[in-house]
Amino acid sequence: MQSPVPVAHPPGRRSDLLLAAALLLIAFNLRPAIAAVGPLAPVIREAMGLSHSLLGLLTTLPLLAFGTVSMLAPVLTRRYGLQGTVTGALVLLVLGVAVRSVPAVSALFTGTFLFGAGIALGNVLLPALVKQGFSKKFGLMTGLYSGMMGVGAALAAGISVPLAGSLPWAWRGALAIWAAPALLALVLWALQPASADRRLAEPSASTGARSLSGSRLAWNVALFMGLQSFAFYVVLAWLPAMLQHRGMAPEAAGWMLSLSQASGIAGSLLVPLWAGKRQDQRGIMRWLVGLEAVAILGLLFPGGGPEPLWVSLIGLVLGGSFGLALYLIVVRAPDTRTATRLSGMAQAIGYLVAATGPLLAGALFDLAGRWQPVFVLLLAVAALKLYTGLGAARPRMVPAA
Repeated sequence: MQSPVPVAHPPGRRSDLLLAAALLLIAFNLRPAIAAVGPLAPVIREAMGLSHSLLGLLTTLPLLAFGTVSMLAPVLTRRYGLQGTVTGALVLLVLGVAVRSVPAVSALFTGTFLFGAGIALGNVLLPALVKQGFSKKFGLMTGLYSGMMGVGAALAAGISVPLAGSLPWAWRGALAIWAAPALLALVLWALQPASADRRLAEPSASTGARSLSGSRLAWNVALFMGLQSFAFYVVLAWLPAMLQHRGMAPEAAGWMLSLSQASGIAGSLLVPLWAGKRQDQRGIMRWLVGLEAVAILGLLFPGGGPEPLWVSLIGLVLGGSFGLALYLIVVRAPDTRTATRLSGMAQAIGYLVAATGPLLAGALFDLAGRWQPVFVLLLAVAALKLYTGLGAARPRMVPAA
């Protein structure tokens, strides 16, 4: 009897390892193109003559792409196959990063939307692949791949400013370099065996969307995904600027963002493993949101304690919240088809909510001239996150789509 292996049952342990390696490298590439912008934001704004609101739009564009493209993933997978859809996503990612580096404002925004579309497809398909290929180890695999996303974000945040000072084309070179690991992921994905290209037999997009739109649990999962992403992308886009506004040097502020992302790696690795050992994840949800509120309050008041402590804590809980959101998509779906549908719904609706975050935060700063209103906004978002998260964390299943 053939033992189950990832995606379409390819023979041999080598296929398992090759698929796992490809998934982890793809996951690594789903954040650097976005995370590299935050530390370079003041330089980009000055060089391109952008307001804080337009700079917020630059970080918001990928999220708008996430929201608009995510629901297309099941349709594209059914038509072009799993391997073809992921290949297309990686091509969009490489192309978008390259276009963004062309010296024109239009290219800056066009390239950003293109790689956002590629990332959107990857965001949706990875949970479904984990559900299908690693059904007995999805807590572990969810932790590993969400951790790799954190590694990519932390690395990009930490080295963007030094790269801008040492590479040709300055900040454009520091943004363009992230096409290289995406190209490597494309090559590794192309090495997958032909048996990995089994098409997912799914119902029509409208049927799947209707069946989940009536599920309160699906909405809770989607809104929790959106609210945690809202907070994550506000921090990703504006934390360096927040710290620089308080007198921190640009390179040090970039490393603070890197510290936040590195702490998030630990959270995204450990929380799904913790969640996998419990039937009911509501206790985990309360801990995460409570610690998030403490970290936000620490950053809200300048004399509240050492900034590295609060930066590390908020990174830890946001990384953990993201890992938990991905885990809930997998564990609340009864099968792979439904996981694909739930992932598409959660990421589409969730990232449309998240897309307002960087733009709203930038607009609030432009109006107030200080960052305290943004921290108050993050506290309100944390309260909403607790409400929707408790609903998503109850041990139930969404209806099969």
